[in-house]
Amino acid sequence: MKMLKRYNLDLWSMLSFLFISLIVIPSFYVFINLFVPANETWQHIKDYLLKDYIANSLTLVFFTSILTALIGTSLSWLISVFNFPMRNFFKWALILPLAIPPNIAAYTYSGLLSYTGIMQVSLRNHFNIHLQPKYFDIMNIEGATFIFTICLFPYVYTITRAFLEKQSASLIESARLLGKKPTEIFFTIVLPCTRAAIVGSVSLVILEVLNDYGVVQYFGIQTFSTAIFKTWFAMGDINSAVKLSASLMLMVLTMLLLEKALRGRKKYSYTNAKVRPISPKSLTGIKGLLATGYCLVIFAFSFLIPTLQLSYWSFLSYKNILDASFWLLTINSLGVALVTTCLVVCIAAIIANYCRINDGTTAKIYSKIIVAGYSIPGAVIAIGVLAWFIFLDQHFYWFYKIIHPDSAKLVLSTSIVILFFAYVIRFLAMGFNTLQSGFEKVGNKFYEASRTLGATKTETFFKVDLPMIKPAFFSGFVLVFVEVIKELPLTLLLRPFNFDTLATKVFQYASDEMIHEAAVPSMVIIIISLISIYFIHHREKRGKTDVRYD
Repeated sequence: MKMLKRYNLDLWSMLSFLFISLIVIPSFYVFINLFVPANETWQHIKDYLLKDYIANSLTLVFFTSILTALIGTSLSWLISVFNFPMRNFFKWALILPLAIPPNIAAYTYSGLLSYTGIMQVSLRNHFNIHLQPKYFDIMNIEGATFIFTICLFPYVYTITRAFLEKQSASLIESARLLGKKPTEIFFTIVLPCTRAAIVGSVSLVILEVLNDYGVVQYFGIQTFSTAIFKTWFAMGDINSAVKLSASLMLMVLTMLLLEKALRGRKKYSYTNAKVRPISPKSLTGIKGLLATGYCLVIFAFSFLIPTLQLSYWSFLSYKNILDASFWLLTINSLGVALVTTCLVVCIAAIIANYCRINDGTTAKIYSKIIVAGYSIPGAVIAIGVLAWFIFLDQHFYWFYKIIHPDSAKLVLSTSIVILFFAYVIRFLAMGFNTLQSGFEKVGNKFYEASRTLGATKTETFFKVDLPMIKPAFFSGFVLVFVEVIKELPLTLLLRPFNFDTLATKVFQYASDEMIHEAAVPSMVIIIISLISIYFIHHREKRGKTDVRYD
């Protein structure tokens, strides 16, 4: 006991250390394998394929970043600073594209623009216009950039809008009083002020693009994600897959360092304790119509058209889909999401509480490690976790034999445990950020008062802290739950044999060119996501949300 007190060790610190160690080990394993001697497969990839993987990945990242930054910033500027017809509707409607996973949007637009899709059929049958099918071909890098842009611009829009509404009111109104035009205000005040928010949100977009597997695989674009899958499943070479994962991880780390350098040390904070919102300036006549039209076009392409098309396909195919196997699929998805979410919020609460109580170097390192977990692409996490679990199976085979003499050699690495483990690493940052934000809002006064009155840390957490951070707890729960429902790369790589979820079934239908059948599970995923977005938006309006995007 004396030793525990001497090193300030308690249940919270030991559990936090245990969880952080478990999170670090798979990534560490990936890095270690970067220095293992290369085999012939890796040499072939390095000589003939790696250049294309890097070029395609960087092209997608570059153009998607530019387009999402342009669309997201311009929309946040319009909604925050001006008043025009349907502004209040678009204010929340432009968040809705987040409910549509990029791979589902890709399947939808591919079907819409195909030779038998509504677009070409309408042109041929109603307008007698016969255009070459190549003009409607979306299955290339340009098409993938379009899909990523319409699905991911809400990251930039929501974060930049929140920053604009809270921090720049006095600056913009002062500029207006000095007679500055809107374009001058935008380029001289808004852009410099929101630079950090734009760069931070675009970095989230970049991570999502690098993490994607569904879009690039369906469009046949060779990127790091597709290469990892192909090397593992087609070639059966896990060592080369680990090397590809390590290369992708280095690329992600380079981008994160670049993002940090771009942000620099510039920070903008409130000049007054009381924050007041911007007073929107009315846009009338043609200017108001143009603003409404711009928002309507983005909303239509990003949410309305895909949702209407999926609804129509669902109507055509639901009789063939809604059987016992579909409900089993739904139960699988909800069950996996529920268990993962419970694990994530419990572990996040333990580490967040430890970091709150111990404001030292260790706590700061823990925070960085958890946040880094979300920046690692799903395919890399999957490779690291699988390699780690195979290592465990090989070294605990003697133990499995004691429990069951006929035990297989691979037990953990072929079970659903590996999937839960990988999900926790991937989504722990979401739960942690939300709970940490809740703790920051509550402060330490109540904790210190409880401790002064003789309560232990654990008693204080359950009786004082937990009831006060309940909104953050529920926000984190909803966020993680929805992300697990939508997650594709991790589930595809690590699911047990014959275990499907809604996301993997959509992928399977689309791969088999059964787009209509993919619509029903796609709509279920979208509806679950829409409910969560409404929940978070509703709490945000009431000022009870603790969602953090950084």
